[in-house]
Amino acid sequence: MKEQQSRNNRQQTSKEKQLEQFTVSNDGKPMTTNQGVPVSEDEHSLKAGVRGPTLMEDFHFREKMTHFDHERIPERIVHARGFGAHGYFQVYESMKAYTKAQFLQDPEQTTPVFVRFSTVAGSRGSADTVRDVRGFAVKFYTEAGNYDLVGNNMPVFFIQDAMKFPDLVHAVKPEPHNEIPQAQSAHDTFWDFVSNNTESAHMVMWKMSDRSLPRSFRMMEGFGVHTFRFVNDEGRAHFVKFHWKPVLGMHAHVWDEVQKLAGKDPDYHRRDLWDAIESGNYPEYELGVQLIPEEDEFTFDFDILDPTKLWPEEIVPVRIIGKLTLNRNTDNFFAETEQIAFHPGHVVPGIDFTNDPLLQGRLFSYTDTQLSRLGGPNFHEIPINRPVAPVHNNQRDGMHRMTINPGQVSYHKNGLAGNSPSPVPEEEGGYAHYTEKVDGRKIRERSDSFKDHYSQASMFWNSMSEVEKEHIVSAFQFELGKVKSKDIRQRVVDMFANVDKELASRISEGIGTVSPGGQGAASALSSPALSMMNTVKSPRSRKVAVLADNGFSEALTGVLEQLEQSGIIAEIVSTKLGVISGEAGSQLEVQRSLLNSDSVLFDAVLVAGGRQSVDELLANPKSLDFVKEAFQHYKPIGAMAEGAELLLEPSSPGVVVAPAEQDSPLFAEELIEAIAEHRYWSRVV
Repeated sequence: MKEQQSRNNRQQTSKEKQLEQFTVSNDGKPMTTNQGVPVSEDEHSLKAGVRGPTLMEDFHFREKMTHFDHERIPERIVHARGFGAHGYFQVYESMKAYTKAQFLQDPEQTTPVFVRFSTVAGSRGSADTVRDVRGFAVKFYTEAGNYDLVGNNMPVFFIQDAMKFPDLVHAVKPEPHNEIPQAQSAHDTFWDFVSNNTESAHMVMWKMSDRSLPRSFRMMEGFGVHTFRFVNDEGRAHFVKFHWKPVLGMHAHVWDEVQKLAGKDPDYHRRDLWDAIESGNYPEYELGVQLIPEEDEFTFDFDILDPTKLWPEEIVPVRIIGKLTLNRNTDNFFAETEQIAFHPGHVVPGIDFTNDPLLQGRLFSYTDTQLSRLGGPNFHEIPINRPVAPVHNNQRDGMHRMTINPGQVSYHKNGLAGNSPSPVPEEEGGYAHYTEKVDGRKIRERSDSFKDHYSQASMFWNSMSEVEKEHIVSAFQFELGKVKSKDIRQRVVDMFANVDKELASRISEGIGTVSPGGQGAASALSSPALSMMNTVKSPRSRKVAVLADNGFSEALTGVLEQLEQSGIIAEIVSTKLGVISGEAGSQLEVQRSLLNSDSVLFDAVLVAGGRQSVDELLANPKSLDFVKEAFQHYKPIGAMAEGAELLLEPSSPGVVVAPAEQDSPLFAEELIEAIAEHRYWSRVV
């Protein structure tokens, strides 16, 4: 009921109204062919006699089978596995001083959006929780046309020039001779590429960090990666980088956890996003921008157009300008999430490009890809891709054309139609590219300002906490431990000695290579904003497994109420599904059994009190494993009275115990605080 009210109370966006035209329910409707012809029989093909051959004239069979044969479209080469949702964006303050982009002007205006999150390397059938970069692509349906901010959850990239993109993807994808491994970079060809293309050093540091193991799509940052331009009404430009800051903060899984999740629930991130929206826990992200005036382009010790470099937030502060809210799930995954077509070249007046050589290549690649995936040049007419702004031009025909354009004219300039549609002057809202002087020889080279491959990789390492550094070293050792070529392993160690010799030595210890020795880093700089330890901590929408059975303590009911009031989602996990009864007869419905559940699916564990309940749990070895695994993954654990008997280390950090029922209100408060903390890295496991 609460979920339905949440949906009903939402104001319908212009995009929703548009999509309603294409939403068709089959409930209670007569069956027809795709041409609208009523179908009298759908069980048997038309035959020449009951045992005779099927006849070619059976148009219904041919239409049904042909459509089935073509249900699958080519998956994206990268970002194949994705999941999306609808929402809206609202700017906090007018950005008129910096850009004439219409959707960044009025704080009272909401702009409908569709967001698609994704992994990069795996196929559509791979798991959600693999170690990988995550795509974070946002389509704004603005009144001035569609704007696509097509980014990742990391602010830099592996390569500097789009010429190298096919090589990178070929290297990280399954190796061509045996199509192994799927959705992971722990193999020879990827690390061979890395060790021979040192510009990848900075991005590899991010990928080996906890940033590549997000707790959920709702708890990861997003970045536009490239440097773009804001242009205002006066023609003044600022270089700009885009950031998405999750309201719930940045949080991650641990490596052992994600490996188990890939088997326990390969759809873990999809399910988390879907459930959060359905329950009214709408994911929120604040949009931030970093701005550099054009005249300051060359005042930094890095090239601001280099996509392997970030702008440290301590040097160029992030200005928070608006908020994105995801509040509606898709009605049909294929029609919306799979058919949506993003392109960094989809911009609106007020937003323009720079000479970032990776961005320049993407401006060609994305349109070219959609032509293959979506069957021709009319992919913009698929409902999910249609702008809410009216479309009028002289483009005609092509596969899957939906628009019917009457009249004899389809060219410009013309006299027969009064020269319509006619161009819109820039001062009336027409898009005009920023005027930039370009002067130089035609040449296949890279600027000397792009040749520093290590200083920001070193800065990233310097910015990490000791826990995060340990995770990075372990990630390198795991990945390189899968590399069969000792020469490649040694080259990688030698390469990262240029980032930090201690880092390289620690990696070397676990993979059988020669340590470079010594100490030193490419840079002494650090940026606290890069550490995930310095993030927002909130209990909201955290999931807690409540282990309980018949005879649970009645104090549990009050604790559950306090958890719900703080926004925590508690699920009862017991020895079997059904209803369990408390000591005084109260009842709770069991959502999961120990057979079909696991601690990796939750953020915390609470063991209920009650002698009978605890005895039932102790009799099932899975309950002890459940608590032990959560403890080993540094998660908050609570236990009420007798429930403490399931604990390994009752006095460890993040373990909250209520010795008696009368302590339950204070216990609940302490447990909520512990859950907000997310992990207890000081715990000895």
